[in-house]
Amino acid sequence: MAMTLELKTLSLQSAAQEKADLLLVLVPQAEAGQQQEPKTQAAENEGAAALRQLLQQAQQSGDFEPAKLGNQLALYSVAQVAARKVLLLGVAQARPAQLCKAIEGVAAQLRQKGVKKAVVLALGDAAQDDAAVQALARALSAAAYCYRHTKPSEPEVSLQKIVLGVASKARAQAAFEQALGVAAGIALARELGNLPANHATPTRLAQTARELAKAKGISVKVHAQRELERLKMGAFLAVAQGSAQPPQLIELHYQGAPKTQPPVVLVGKGVTFDTGGISIKPAAGMDEMKFDMCGAASVLGVFQALARLQPRINVVGLVPATENMPGGKAVKPGDVVTSMSGQTIEVLNTDAEGRLILCDALSYAARFKPSAVIDIATLTGACVIALGGVRSGVFASDDALAQALLQAGEAAQDLGWRMPLDDDYGQGLKSAFADMANVAGREAGAVTAAKFLQKFAGDWPWAHLDIAGTAWKSGNAKGATGRPVGLLMHYLLGLATAQAAEAAPQRKPASPGGQTSKAGKKPAKSPPTSKARTAAKRT
Repeated sequence: MAMTLELKTLSLQSAAQEKADLLLVLVPQAEAGQQQEPKTQAAENEGAAALRQLLQQAQQSGDFEPAKLGNQLALYSVAQVAARKVLLLGVAQARPAQLCKAIEGVAAQLRQKGVKKAVVLALGDAAQDDAAVQALARALSAAAYCYRHTKPSEPEVSLQKIVLGVASKARAQAAFEQALGVAAGIALARELGNLPANHATPTRLAQTARELAKAKGISVKVHAQRELERLKMGAFLAVAQGSAQPPQLIELHYQGAPKTQPPVVLVGKGVTFDTGGISIKPAAGMDEMKFDMCGAASVLGVFQALARLQPRINVVGLVPATENMPGGKAVKPGDVVTSMSGQTIEVLNTDAEGRLILCDALSYAARFKPSAVIDIATLTGACVIALGGVRSGVFASDDALAQALLQAGEAAQDLGWRMPLDDDYGQGLKSAFADMANVAGREAGAVTAAKFLQKFAGDWPWAHLDIAGTAWKSGNAKGATGRPVGLLMHYLLGLATAQAAEAAPQRKPASPGGQTSKAGKKPAKSPPTSKARTAAKRT
C-alpha cells in the first residue's frame, strides 16, 4: 500500500489531539520552550500544556538539546496526548539542509513496525517558510521509500500516512504540492537505479518512458537498432555491439508551453550495466555498475515530476540506453568509430563508453533548436575523487546556465560545484589516427571527459553534470539517491516562471511620450539611452 503525505494546519495544541502511532515534534533552538502558542492557560488544552512542560523539563535536565542537530528524546504514553509515542527532534536553526538531515536520522523510526500513521509537527520558521516545507516534504517522502521489487520476502513497511503539520496549510499548499511532484520524480529515479541490470534493461527503460507518455503533455519515440544505423550513430552503436541487449534511443517530449518556445533538452547516460568492455573493470564492486544508468533514471524521473506538476515549459528528454559488455563483437581498444556528427574517435579505452553514447545523443539534440542542453551522467571516477558524494560536478559553456543550475541545486538541497572547461584541458584528446581520442591522461579526468563532450554540444548553452559521486551510495546505505532530479526540476520550474514573466503583456503607459495627458500636462521625457548619451557627448 502506497504511503500518503498530507498537509494540515496544526499547532502544539491541535497536534496533541491527533491520533497517531508517532508524533514527531521538530524543535528549533530559537523556539524551544517558547513555541508560538497562546500563552494563557485558558487558550490551550491539557495536551498542549503537557507537551510544553515536557519540552521545558527535558531541556532543563539536559536530556534534550534542540541546538544539536538530530538530537532525539522518545516519550511513551504522554498524558493528555493522543499519539502513542512522542519523539522530540532537534533541528538546530531549522534550515532546509538541517531539516533534511534530521529527518534522515529518524527514517528508521518512521519505518518501524507498527507505525501506520505519523504526525510531524514543524515549529517556528519550519512551520511557515516555503523552503522549509518543501525540504520536509521531500525528506519525509525519501524516508518512507523502501525497495521491494526483487525482495518479495521483505515485510511491507507499516507506514501508510504521514501528516505534516504547519502554521497555515493554505499558505504552504503550493510549495507542498511542488515538493510532492519533485519527490515523485526522485522516487522513480531511485527505483530504476536500484533495479538489477537483468531487470533494468534498455528495453525496460523504454517501457517506462512509454508509461510516462500516458500523462498529459508527454509523448515518446523509441529508436531501435535499425533507426540508429540510419542516423549514423556510430559511437553509440560501437558501445552497444558487444551486448545481446538491443540498444534504444528513448526520445521524450513534454509540451507545457507554445510550440514556438525552444525546449530544454536533457540527455541522460543510460548504460544499464558497465563491465568496462574489453578494458574490463576489476571484479570488486562491479555489481554497482548497475547504477551507471542513473543519468537516464534522472531524466525519466524529471518527466515523472513534469507529468505531475505540468509547468509551462517545453522539455525534450534523450536517453541512449545500452549495456557495455565484452565479447567477440565488442569494440576494441584502438578501433576508430565515426560519430553522428561525422567526427572520428579513436577508442583508446572501452571503459570510457559513456561519452561515446552521449556524444551521438548531443548531436541528435541539435534538431530541436534548444534553448539549452544539459547532459547528466555517472561519467568519471575522477569526479568522485574531486568532489566525493556531496556535490555533483557542473561543467558549463555558459555562465548564466551554470549559475542557474548551481542556485537550483542549493534550493533543492541537491548541491553542485562548478568545474573548469579551459581549452588547454582538451589537448590530451589529440589522436594520430582520428579527430580525437576518447580519453586523455589520468590528470583532470573529469574535465577531459567534459571537454570531449563539448566537441559535440553545439553553439547553444550547454552543461554537463557528472553525478558519479552523487547518484548512489555504497556500504550499509547502498542504493540510488535519485539525484539530480531535485536540481533539474528546480532549474526547470524557475525557468518556467521566468519565461512566463517575459511572455506576460506589459502595461501600456497612460500617456504615450509626446502626447498630452488627460490632466492637460505633457509627460516628462524618458531619459536618453546609453547610446543616445554617447552620441550626444560625441557631437
